[in-house]
Amino acid sequence: MEVTPEVLAEQARLAEADSGVRPWRSWGPYLSERAWGTVREDYSEHGTAWDYFPHDHARSRTYRWNEDGMGGICDDRQTFCFALGLWNGVDPILKERMFGLGGDGGNHGEDVKEYWWYEESTPTHSLLRWRYHYPQAAFPYDRLVAVNALRRRDEPEYELVDTGVFADDRFWAVTVEYAKASPTDMCVRVTVANRGPEAATLHVLPTLWFRNTWSWGLPGRSDVPVLAADGTNRLVGKHWVMGELVLEGDGEPEPLLCDNESNAQRLWGLAGGTAYPKDGINDHVTQGAATVNPAGTGTKGSLHYVLDVPARSSATIKLRLSSTAVPGAPAAAPSLDLGADHDAVFAARRAEADEFYAALTPAGASADEGAVLRAAIAGLLWGKQFYHFDVRQWLDGDPGSPAPPTGRRHGRNSAWRHMTNFDVISMPDPWEYPWFAAWDLAFHCVTLARVDPAFAKQQLLLLLREWYMHPNGQIPAYEWAFGDVNPPVHAWAALRVFEIDGGRDVDFLARAMHKLLLNFTWWVNRKDVTGNNVFEGGFLGLDNVGPFDRSAALPVAGVLEQSDGTGWMAMYALNLLDMALTLAVKEPAYEDIATKFFEHFAYIASAAYEQGLWDPDDAFFYDVLRLPDGSRVPLKVRSVVGLLPLAATASMSAMMINRLPELTLRLRWFLHNRPEYGLVVGTRRRSGDGRQQRLLAMVAPDQLVRMLARMFDESEFLSPYGLRTLSRQHLDKPFTVSLGGQEFTVGYEPAESTSGLFGGNSNWRGPIWLPTNFLLIGALREFGSFFGSDLLVEYPTGSGSKLPLHEIADDLSRRVIGLFTRDRNGRRAIYGACELFQTHPDWRDLISFPEYFHGDNGAGLGAWHQTGWTALVADLILTVRRP
Repeated sequence: MEVTPEVLAEQARLAEADSGVRPWRSWGPYLSERAWGTVREDYSEHGTAWDYFPHDHARSRTYRWNEDGMGGICDDRQTFCFALGLWNGVDPILKERMFGLGGDGGNHGEDVKEYWWYEESTPTHSLLRWRYHYPQAAFPYDRLVAVNALRRRDEPEYELVDTGVFADDRFWAVTVEYAKASPTDMCVRVTVANRGPEAATLHVLPTLWFRNTWSWGLPGRSDVPVLAADGTNRLVGKHWVMGELVLEGDGEPEPLLCDNESNAQRLWGLAGGTAYPKDGINDHVTQGAATVNPAGTGTKGSLHYVLDVPARSSATIKLRLSSTAVPGAPAAAPSLDLGADHDAVFAARRAEADEFYAALTPAGASADEGAVLRAAIAGLLWGKQFYHFDVRQWLDGDPGSPAPPTGRRHGRNSAWRHMTNFDVISMPDPWEYPWFAAWDLAFHCVTLARVDPAFAKQQLLLLLREWYMHPNGQIPAYEWAFGDVNPPVHAWAALRVFEIDGGRDVDFLARAMHKLLLNFTWWVNRKDVTGNNVFEGGFLGLDNVGPFDRSAALPVAGVLEQSDGTGWMAMYALNLLDMALTLAVKEPAYEDIATKFFEHFAYIASAAYEQGLWDPDDAFFYDVLRLPDGSRVPLKVRSVVGLLPLAATASMSAMMINRLPELTLRLRWFLHNRPEYGLVVGTRRRSGDGRQQRLLAMVAPDQLVRMLARMFDESEFLSPYGLRTLSRQHLDKPFTVSLGGQEFTVGYEPAESTSGLFGGNSNWRGPIWLPTNFLLIGALREFGSFFGSDLLVEYPTGSGSKLPLHEIADDLSRRVIGLFTRDRNGRRAIYGACELFQTHPDWRDLISFPEYFHGDNGAGLGAWHQTGWTALVADLILTVRRP
């Protein structure tokens, strides 16, 4: 990145944060969009999280583990929270959090029913901007529930836009913007724009509260902080750890105070401990109830603004949130500057953010690509969430609460009692997936490293720490089932982050490798049950892509040997080999490890052929069901399962090998005495500079060409917007297998799956996914680097045009980027046929980053704000538009 004085401001903040000089990351957008319906808050007997803590309870019930809100921020320990409340005057409740349907409510699983966008964030969150569109008519809660409940899996979801509430532009465009004057001094602007044809009134309630840490009967944690009104436009908080916190707003709002305590009367018909519970502000504003404390104290408070805004006009509220004194300071809270200094902070941070992203954006990128790049990174940075979960405490229960059902001690996550999480973590999606997922996070870190490599490295190491990784070496998957198995991409991500950061931080690489050795051993011991170097693993993140649930009991006795599991492990071995080679240059002890993983890769890659995963007639890898009598049933589904072995590729230069004499001797011995492994480690050529190179890959050159002919076939995997998860040929020719008296079928489905096989959003039967596209594009670049122009491949298949692999990788990247950018007709593929999003000036340039995409037309599907791994598009732009 080119360093200019303007960019230096944000770079200097990162440097200060990394060195511990100033904690610029201590406040950020770490407040979740949803805490209800999560495993952490579920104390039910049968693990029914969505039912135990539904949206209807969220406004009235205190959260145990973390908080949620709209467009909010908090500190990195979530001592305080700040977020936005809104009321249009007709809704039954305040809009304090996003509404959506739980896993059983949507016809395609959990589904949020609101529209908001993460428009801006710098790495230190020195500038943040969030946008929300709020209907002026009553929010159609009941209609969304009822209509979605009637829809089948083969029907589209019923969305908020389908209800007609945005007709005639009768909505509020609400923008919340933050600018840091210091690490703990945040200037805030809330702008509400009345897009409708008539004057309208909006209640705006900037809200500050303390996370409830005092109600659970925990020793030493019974102190209750105090939040109090100080005049008409200020709230002053006192906390024994944080000290003094002041929220001040301009104008003449009305301060409203209540307690962050459950409304036991409403929830359970029990007498509560406070007359002013968590929903007190809600009831006061919407019903006029006497449920706010007339004394002006509590642990949750709002500054209540009532804004009358003319048609097509807007109004702005200026606020400031600042830590003003250490604990116990006796002085009165100072007044906060909402005038010239407030304006100056915003002007400076906006200019610095513009310069930061201008320097990051490649010169060859279009303005639209630059906007996609900036929005993708903004969403990824907004996806950082405070995550608190002590599994032992959750299993055993709190002293001040009823004991959990005894069955939970043997149920979900009961084998993970060691886990104690209290960190800011990059989440897949702040609403639909507001908990970390191991393989999602690995992809996040690759893009994060482009703007904040220190945070990316910290995240990768975090999941390898003793309080995350299981003592047996397993990396936790996600809170719904920590023991599920995610693909082993941690080593791949660590290498990518290491390289993006300049390839200098060998301490990071060594720390990661030490723990990954334990995890690799876990895989070998647990997921290769027959010891034949082919692997199982279960669904491995691919949900419905197979004919049956690969994580459940098989329909017949036997072992499912997986092409993706074996490919992942071959890639894992190569990643660890690469790490060891890098570290061995300075520390010879790693040379032994390099030798070990060179050989282990050869064993795994060769076993895929020996054990029948490779079909020479189809030129494709398939899962194989091995039956007790030794017979095999190949599951001939042409899917990304059979393409992933392509990702297991790397090259070694003779220069590197010759610097490690023991590895050189062992390599020669191995190839001389084990010639059967020559297929996967024997390909050699001279590079453009005349140096000898050796290719390590699961496929030989002739097999590679045959596989790519399928992958680049537009009637199979190649779509206008990247690679499909399942071959389109299964549309007319579904795969069917009969097992145990039952028939199991897989057919191509370009959008949401009509099968509930895996539950929830199980939609891998055809759509385009960023992570698998990203890995396969990377594999093409690796092959292209090795073969150069000596290997030309027809692309697309049947076109008669042959290209080198690096050019094909560039074209695939452009296809994926084309999901988000405007085409020649000014339309974005992600927005499909929705004219509001395609053509309306208030909507068309607000870019979302959905979970996955229609396999034929590129329309966005799944979790609408899953900026996590979808932010990989930023990395593709940075790579394909490089100078």
